Amino acid sequence: MARSIAYREALREAMTEEMRRDERVFLMGEEVAEYNGAYKVSQGMLAEFGPKRVIDTPISELGFTAVGVGAAQNGLRPIVEFMTWNFAVLALDQILNTASKMLAMSGGQVSCPIVFRGGNGSAGQLGAQHSTAFEAMYANIPGIKVVSPSNGYDAKGLLKQSIRYEEDPVIFMESEIMYGDKSEVPEEEYYIELGKADIKKTGRDVTIVSFNKMMKVALAAAAELEKEDISAEVIDLRTVRPLDLKTILESVKKTNRLVIVEEQWPFGSISSEITYNIQKDGFDYLDAPIRRITAADAPLHYAPNLVAAALPDVPRTVKLVKEVMYLKK
Repeated sequence: MARSIAYREALREAMTEEMRRDERVFLMGEEVAEYNGAYKVSQGMLAEFGPKRVIDTPISELGFTAVGVGAAQNGLRPIVEFMTWNFAVLALDQILNTASKMLAMSGGQVSCPIVFRGGNGSAGQLGAQHSTAFEAMYANIPGIKVVSPSNGYDAKGLLKQSIRYEEDPVIFMESEIMYGDKSEVPEEEYYIELGKADIKKTGRDVTIVSFNKMMKVALAAAAELEKEDISAEVIDLRTVRPLDLKTILESVKKTNRLVIVEEQWPFGSISSEITYNIQKDGFDYLDAPIRRITAADAPLHYAPNLVAAALPDVPRTVKLVKEVMYLKK
């Protein structure tokens, strides 16, 4: 039976269920315990599991990330929460040089089953240093898996999968402005395999691909296009490494057009990787060039009008779809 719960509750259920099942799983990060989490994702978990398994850390990302990585390499299954992924750059040495490389450097002897999770991307007027979307940066690191769900149902299933079954480090990208969003989430236990995109809306005329909170833009644009009898198929990547190119290609074979919506900067982005692979393997199916809409190639400013101008929106996405369909404006 499904019920409507907030995104933060879905994440909490995922962690709680896995911690009840496996005593090796623990949560650590800034304000996750006494304060119930900066965004109340871990509310009530300290009371249930105690301070040895829900651990408040100092404001030292490099330090507590190193503790988590070391614990993972010694048989535990840590969940490390970053208050925002913008702060995780301070711990990049542990993520890039230790967690992602240890399996290869040890000749397959030492794995690192750890989940790094927290808020990612823009969240209103937070200024340039707290508004970066990091999926593409981490997806460029071999040995790491990158998850970026758009709703509570997917988030719970993907997080449970990451905690329980993944032996590689998992980067789990959430969105601060989605923590209150409601989703229908089953009471029954379920897991979602990483690397499997999901078709959120079927269509015949154009394929729109997105992930994380930009799925709201993609689905809203599809709804607007429907009013003009343009049928868009909307694909939610859910994970960006591994990347489910097969689902995108099969959709393009049907629609013959592809538009990608993402919050990344344009250079070296997820859309760049998708575009290369689809034109390589699906060139004969394309009736128009692949187009994309990304964040502006600049730091995100504080002023709300500049934020709005920098990020993808519905009108520009609709306009782009009409361009690939060679329709007049």
